[in-house]
Amino acid sequence: MEKETESNTSYYSLSTSVQQSKIGKEMEIYSLSTQPSKMESFSGENSDAMDKEKALSRSRKKGGLITMPFIIANEAFEKVASYGLLPNMIFYLMRGYNISFAKGNNILFLWSAATNFMPIVGAFLADSYLGRFLTICLGCIFSLLGMIALWLTAMIPGAKPQSCNLIPPCESARSEQLGLLISSFGLMSIGAGGIRSASMAFGADQLDNKENPANETVLERYFGWYYAATSISVLIAFTGIVYIQDHMGLKVGFGVPAILMFLSALLFFLASSLYIKHKASRSLFTGLAQVVVTSYKNRKLAIPPMDSSWYHHQKGSRYTLPTDRLRFLNKACILRSPQDVTPFGVAIDPWSLCTVEQVEELKILIRVIPIWSAGIMMSINTSQSSFPVLQASSMNRHVTSNFQIPPGSFVMFMIITITIWILLYDRVILPLASKIKGEPVHIGTKARMGIGLFLTGISMVVSGIVERVRRRKAIDQGFLNNPHGLVEMSAMWLVPQYVVAGLAEAFNAIGQVEFYYSEFPKTMSSIASSLFGLGMAVANLLASAILSTVDKYTKGEGEESWVSSNINKGHYENYYWLLAIMSFVNLIYFILCSWAYGPCADEVKKEDDSGIEDKQMEERSTRPPGTPIRPGTPLRVMPA
Repeated sequence: MEKETESNTSYYSLSTSVQQSKIGKEMEIYSLSTQPSKMESFSGENSDAMDKEKALSRSRKKGGLITMPFIIANEAFEKVASYGLLPNMIFYLMRGYNISFAKGNNILFLWSAATNFMPIVGAFLADSYLGRFLTICLGCIFSLLGMIALWLTAMIPGAKPQSCNLIPPCESARSEQLGLLISSFGLMSIGAGGIRSASMAFGADQLDNKENPANETVLERYFGWYYAATSISVLIAFTGIVYIQDHMGLKVGFGVPAILMFLSALLFFLASSLYIKHKASRSLFTGLAQVVVTSYKNRKLAIPPMDSSWYHHQKGSRYTLPTDRLRFLNKACILRSPQDVTPFGVAIDPWSLCTVEQVEELKILIRVIPIWSAGIMMSINTSQSSFPVLQASSMNRHVTSNFQIPPGSFVMFMIITITIWILLYDRVILPLASKIKGEPVHIGTKARMGIGLFLTGISMVVSGIVERVRRRKAIDQGFLNNPHGLVEMSAMWLVPQYVVAGLAEAFNAIGQVEFYYSEFPKTMSSIASSLFGLGMAVANLLASAILSTVDKYTKGEGEESWVSSNINKGHYENYYWLLAIMSFVNLIYFILCSWAYGPCADEVKKEDDSGIEDKQMEERSTRPPGTPIRPGTPLRVMPA
């Protein structure tokens, strides 16, 4: 369930982006190719560089390590607060608002979709208009308001209908009652979009200093601490906050996250005077939109000969001529008249003339889309987190005679699996395999993505088998009409499906993000980080559609829906197996897309005097093949 709103972050959203620390500088550089600059009085780029140096020297007294506790604490507290609300939310909807399991799950799917999509909007606003500092500030305010609104639904007696535990007749929630609940979800989604889209990059802004010889090391350590704080906060959310909700009630359980969110915002605001606050610049999203608009405007133009004098390109760019792929987009960079550009080579109207680089960036994005779409099925499976929570609540969860694991905390086994695998893969498995083989061993990004897609199908098969056994035991023990009955079966039987799902995430999510970063040029790092979140948002919407379709067509007169609110009358195992079949069909689709795509950056051999295509492939890579992905990889272990 938690994974739904991440949809499912697992990594945590392991969210929100990789190498976002470089986005600010890249956007500034990129903007030179799309708008005239008043600072280019004698050499354009040199003038702009001098202006940046002056701004950098003025801000040198700000930023630095002293700001790190405030920024990292802000993100960590926000995650503890928001993720802590998710695991038991399906119970709150079913028992507090008398909403069926299928309808409640659909509400959570839509909430997850909004939470995963809003960081994309937040990134655009931060890059283009608001700047990162203001974006985070607004995110904190909206998140706090949303959590307070949710807490009020538990505190005010008339804020929800009289509970009936879904035993008819049940009073339906009134529109104003649902309105307060949905408003709280919406406010928290907007807040997550503000904080998660800019927090990591804003922290990197405080440390990024080209004059420092150890700049890369400093940033690497920052990413490590940021990742560690995020991981710990998620574990605390799925254990500590869930435990409080189970043992102290939702009034306290919803109140604690609100208090933590208040502390998160307060700490961030207190350090306002210490931060380096870069102004917003032109967003890469805008540049890609300009290519689409301009190519449409120029649709009637004939494609000129492949001569650089016919095409507008940025000075010093390796892209001087467009490729033959998607040739209709080449019309966006056709230079019709010398008057279309300034004396410094900048387009007077960026919505009428784009650079070759802009055109090629859009082509790369379009080329990656099929492989990106194959990863959506992974997020659909991960977003089904409400099902195992309901299963765990009906099983024996005792670890000792006095302690039992809360139903919403079992997802921690998935997070632990991912963490252990990442450590073993980078530090044990690859070094050992390289030593045995006598040369560096590296599993390509597409291969890892494929392995992950295969494992996610296996995890659905395992989930179906475990549920089939659980349901049979429940019926044999007389709980067919009692969904709250405790089956004499250990909930630890759910651990294998979480472990397999965790391995699937570790292979696919990390491989997917690394694939984007190796295939896209550095100027598209914001797009690379946004694609993952967009995929999770689309997956949440598709998961909702699949669930609604299954609920509609599997119930009838005398027939219980596969996803019935009564877990013992339903057939959750059939639903799991349907997802497994879809997963294996999707794996075939991925293989075909991977074959059609051709070799990617980490598959191209690096040879001296290699062809132009090889060189471009190498240049697109942001790091050597085999280098572990930087901390901050968004995984779907959590919602949003």
